[in-house]
Amino acid sequence: MRFFVNMNSHSRWKKASAGSGVGLRGGDWHGRGHQGSGAVEVTGAVWLRLVAAAGALFASAAAAHDADIIYAQLGRAEGAEEVAEVCTLTAATLQSLAPVDADRDGEISEAELEAGREAIEAGVWEWMPLTAAESPCHRTGSEALLRETYVELRARYHCGPGELKQTFRVLSVLPAAYRVVLGSVVEGERGQLFAQGHQQTLIIPAKGRARRVSGLWSWIELGVFHIFTGVDHVCFLIALLLVAGGWRRVLVMVTAFTVAHSITLGATALEAIRLSPASARWVEAAIAASIVWVAVENLVLKQHRHRALITFAFGLVHGFGFASVLKGYGLGDDAVAGLFGFNLGVELGQAALVLAFYPLLRLLDRRRQAAVWAVRVASLAILGAGGYWLAERVLG
Repeated sequence: MRFFVNMNSHSRWKKASAGSGVGLRGGDWHGRGHQGSGAVEVTGAVWLRLVAAAGALFASAAAAHDADIIYAQLGRAEGAEEVAEVCTLTAATLQSLAPVDADRDGEISEAELEAGREAIEAGVWEWMPLTAAESPCHRTGSEALLRETYVELRARYHCGPGELKQTFRVLSVLPAAYRVVLGSVVEGERGQLFAQGHQQTLIIPAKGRARRVSGLWSWIELGVFHIFTGVDHVCFLIALLLVAGGWRRVLVMVTAFTVAHSITLGATALEAIRLSPASARWVEAAIAASIVWVAVENLVLKQHRHRALITFAFGLVHGFGFASVLKGYGLGDDAVAGLFGFNLGVELGQAALVLAFYPLLRLLDRRRQAAVWAVRVASLAILGAGGYWLAERVLG
């Protein structure tokens, strides 16, 4: 039996030079446990699987646009006392947790990683304590590797028997939008959990009692959560509502957006369409561009008769973004329920936003001059946000 915990980072990309790992602590990282500890050997194959899984998860999450997500990989063979963990995060996130960028040039070098080893121990690993059956696991080694677009941290623990529990106290010092996505693989069964805010403790049950995202309601909750934390989607929706007009036009636009993003969400989630990490990054840029486009139209056009068609076209792009988030949770054998529930949650969240903002805008329309200024100010603010995201996603 094998357990995997998934955790990743920051949607901001910062350049970092590819390189090798810095010094190791607490033993031979090719996998030998300490003599006399009773630890089971952590083989090279185990590390390979952990690193490959962590790298794949990081690539998809770095393209995500809703909020900053942290992923990790934690592996333990059945009956083993040795536990290996791989944590991937951007240089910006690491700098938020441990001040390793000594020259403050915005990039982290191998030398800075090596010099900041103790800071990483104190700022990252000490803030992610791991226990087995309520007894603390003892960290026996750690290292840091500099990859092309992220930093990879590894740790090795000696744990007793029983279910593993990890508390991600790093969430207390990171912005509120951060969340930890926890995936588990137990004898081939996959599941996902997540932590955010004050809900920081996640449990990886022993002996096949894996917890997972399951049931229609759980997927609906994830869809609603995604909309409410996806600031770019909220900005796009508000930009549409600012000049929407009557309820019929609102209904047409919302329907166009729903149909469009449902098409690309379903096609991508079910792998009828496959996006490479590079393509996913440009999807994120296109989502930002859609926000800029609609905000500019609000400022320069007096008539918006074509808005439903534009909304449909941009809805196709946003659907790819929704799909990247949904796939990050892992559909597994629940593909139909997961896709339907997540999409339904997105629609419910979207409907809630429309019901909250549209009546306020209609009330404002009663004062024509105030309404004109409100549209201008709000559109300028949305244009600024969209422009920032576009530059960040194209240049980042």
